Amino acid sequence: MARIRLHVDHPLALRERVTLTREQAHYLFGVMRLDVGANVLLFNGKDGEWQAQVVAATKKGGVLECSAQTKPLLMPPDLWLVFAPIKKDRTSFIVEKAAELGAARICPMQTEFTQAANRVRQDKLQAHALEAAEQCGGTFVPQVDDVQKFSKIMDNWDPTRRILFCDEALVGKAIDLPKDGGPWAIFIGPEGGFSDKERDRLRAMECAYPISLGPRILRADTAAVSAMTLWQQALGDWG
Repeated sequence: MARIRLHVDHPLALRERVTLTREQAHYLFGVMRLDVGANVLLFNGKDGEWQAQVVAATKKGGVLECSAQTKPLLMPPDLWLVFAPIKKDRTSFIVEKAAELGAARICPMQTEFTQAANRVRQDKLQAHALEAAEQCGGTFVPQVDDVQKFSKIMDNWDPTRRILFCDEALVGKAIDLPKDGGPWAIFIGPEGGFSDKERDRLRAMECAYPISLGPRILRADTAAVSAMTLWQQALGDWG
């Protein structure tokens, strides 16, 4: 049984042949030491997961042939994670865990107190989301957006998408969330939290639900994982 999973930008179907990029070939044949006849699991975010066999292998290229579908495409819930970037490694951690926990879209956001927004590279974060999907067995890779200003996100917000707004000012206060499904987004602020102006704007939105994440103030990366876990347990696909 194949143990290596690889994301490919190629249609997947029975007897479909997939030509590897130089980087993919180096990984499979140079690093993992696979050879002709070995099995690899492939997914492309559209056609589910497929077992494929190596039919040609060199350090600069190779060809795989799909033999059987092992998983259908499993779409995540319609949940976005909207968060303020922090330090580089911790921002990468947030993206990786969001992909593992089932975010459909990941949206970096520049708030008044965001300090790291100018150092965020969308292509790097997208690669982290892809790697997380490879490792966690997912068949869908969430889109990672470019950084957008909080004001622009709010100006263009679709009110049919509810917002779970994590507010450290609500320590110890509980709130009931609607349980009738629909699209959601989780908002995580930067170190130092949202500004008063941003908090007031979120609170003024009928589709926003402020919540507390407990009696202690959490780091932004911890808050993102905690909020997604709670949402998945209550409203997501963990049931």
